[in-house]
Parts: sequence; structure tokens; C-alpha cells
Amino acid sequence: MYLKKLGLVNFKNYSHAELELCPKINCFVGGNGVGKTNLLDAIHYLSLCKSYFNFTDTDSILYDTGFAVIQGEFDLNDKTEEIYCALQHDKRKIFKRNKKEYTKLSDHIGLIPLVMISPMDSALILDGGEERRRFINHVIIQYDKHYLEMLIKLNRIIAQRNKLLKDIADHGTGCDTLDVYDLQLAEVGEIIFQKRREFAEKLVPVFQHYYDFISGRSEKVELIYHSQLADGDYHQHLIKTREKDMFFRYTTSGPHKDDLVLNLFGHHIRKAGSQGQQKTFLVALKFAQFDFIREVSGKLPILLLDDVFDKFDEGRVKQIIKLVAEQKFGQIFITHTNTARMEAVLENIHVEHKLFKVLNGKIDMI
Repeated sequence: MYLKKLGLVNFKNYSHAELELCPKINCFVGGNGVGKTNLLDAIHYLSLCKSYFNFTDTDSILYDTGFAVIQGEFDLNDKTEEIYCALQHDKRKIFKRNKKEYTKLSDHIGLIPLVMISPMDSALILDGGEERRRFINHVIIQYDKHYLEMLIKLNRIIAQRNKLLKDIADHGTGCDTLDVYDLQLAEVGEIIFQKRREFAEKLVPVFQHYYDFISGRSEKVELIYHSQLADGDYHQHLIKTREKDMFFRYTTSGPHKDDLVLNLFGHHIRKAGSQGQQKTFLVALKFAQFDFIREVSGKLPILLLDDVFDKFDEGRVKQIIKLVAEQKFGQIFITHTNTARMEAVLENIHVEHKLFKVLNGKIDMI
């Protein structure tokens, strides 16, 4: 599976662009702010129907234009598949596969698995549990559509329950309905918890392997899944914490409070790790994500590496290069600011590749 051609119209800083791509490694080099990362984000759209960076599709449309188009031609199981995405101001997104429009975007997710590593991923370490839950969800929805359905249902039930808790606090009515929501929340929450726990159990040893490989086995790290549902029956827990929930006027416990604990030498890596160690943690986590998706889907995900080599010493760069040169990785896209350094990296890999120079919305092959 790989992306053969990429076409853009009015996408971010590109008024028009067309690229023929290599099935193995594609590198985009150029200064900061010229649009290298925007190319990776376009590929992310084609896989997951949304931007990796922007909360709204409007932010992905070239300034002072009314629409944007992203088109990709993929080789999937030796068949050509055309994916089309159109973004419009104040209108719904249009997504098509082989000219047939999807009725639900969720039907597309999983067709083209993808893993992205970006400087923005530092939020996984520096921010709160919401970012790490988003990471877990992002992985599982790429191979488990039932999980996505349960996740949507969970968010809806929690929103309804929170509204009811506020009504009870204000008017003193609705406790009977709260019983109904608690039963629904416990059922859905247990399904999500079990799927997340299974994911974490499989992810941890793979993550450990990659971290050891990149760091040279010189550092002790831990990745621990934490959930309130691990303590027992979630429905009983909701009953016990009902007064607390009514006081705070929102649901204080459940899968929406889950977290991944990231430790280095027994301390949270946010406090104990250097920039290089934190980035090693992130890269190992994303490579473990890659392996996990490949294992459960039977497909080689597309791998996007955005400015990955920054903040790494030469030893860790060489170890990452060794990894991506292995046959178990499929198509890879890399961005870098230094052309000479990127050329040196490619010389050491000895793998089929293309190198593109990016400058202010223009792309030329080197």
C-alpha cells in the first residue's frame, strides 16, 4: 500500500501542486514555514478525513479562496484507488472513494492506516491526560470501527448525564433518569476500558523494544495504562460517586479520565527527561503504534516523520535511520530543513527514494 500521486488545489499555502511519489521514502526539504509540513497534513487528510494540526477545516483553505481540494491516487492491494477530499467555507466536507461519496466519514477510516510523528506530539508529554487519551483513541479507531461507535456513544451519554446533573442541582428533579444514564454509561465504559487495556498490554513491550534500540538500552522507561475502571464494577462506582457528581455538576469518573503514565527512571518524563529523551520516548511510542496497527490490520501504515531528527544526537539519528530502512516499514515521508544532512541520511539508507525542494508553495524534485 502506498500513495502514488498527490494533488492539491488551494490547500493551505498551495494554490496548485501535483506530485508523483516514491513507494518507499519521500523527503521534503526547505526552510521553516515554506509548506513542508502542509504536504504531510494533506496525506493525513486522505487517511483520517481531517487535519493533524487544525481544529477546523476552514483553517486548511488557502487564504482568500472559498474551497480546497486534496486528491490522492493510492496503490491498495495492487489496485488503484482514488481518494478525493473537498473543503468549503461554512459547508460540509465532501469525501469520495473512486468518485463515490461516503455517507459517513467513519466508513473511510482504516482503509489507509497512517502514523505521524510531529513536534506537536510533545503535547503527549507536556499536557494533560486528554492528549494521551486522544493518542489511544487515534490508534484504535484505525482498526476497530466498533470502538469508534462506542466512543461516540460514550461522549454523547456523558454530555447528556452532565446536563442532567446540572438540572438536578438547579431544580432537584431527574434522579430516575440518572439511573438510566448510569446503566448505559457503565455498559459502554466497560467495552472501551477492555479495548484500551488490551491495546496497552500489547503496546508496552513493543514500545520498550524501540526505546531500548534507539537509546542503546541506557535508560529505564515505563508506560502504564491508568483507568478508574480497573478498580472494580463501574456501575457501582457511579452510584458511590453520585453525590460528588451532583455537587460538581459533571461526571467525575470514567473512561474520559483514563491516562497513560510516562516514566523515566521512575519519574514522569515531563520532569525527569531531557529534550532528547522526551523525543526518544515519543518516537518509540509512535513506532510501537506503527507495529500495532500493522499487526492488527495486516497493512503497512504510511509513516510521516515531520522534523523528527531535530534535538537528537548523531547516535540516536543513526538508530532511527536503521529502523526506517527495514523492510517492515512501507512508504515513508520525511521533512527536514537541511538538504545536505538529508542527502547524507539517504546515502546511508540505500533505499529507493525521492528528494523534493519546497519553497513558498512550490515543489521541485532534486
